[in-house]
Amino acid sequence: MPKRILQGVVVSDKQEKTVIVRVERTFLHPLLRKTVRRTKKYHAHNEQGEIKVGSRVQIQECAPKSKLKRWEVVPQEA
Repeated sequence: MPKRILQGVVVSDKQEKTVIVRVERTFLHPLLRKTVRRTKKYHAHNEQGEIKVGSRVQIQECAPKSKLKRWEVVPQEA
């Protein structure tokens, strides 16, 4: 099964080797037929530590690295 990749904005980089990424999704409400926005925060592993607050990043599923970290930042190609 392929690993999921999500895109979001970094909202916290205070921890070492960890960033918190806010991922926003939109969907159509089943009854009201209105577009609804939902956000969720993910703890992601950031080995290099160069990512700062406000950066748009992609995160990918991985094996559990700690109690909360199940995602890792996908390295950006230069």
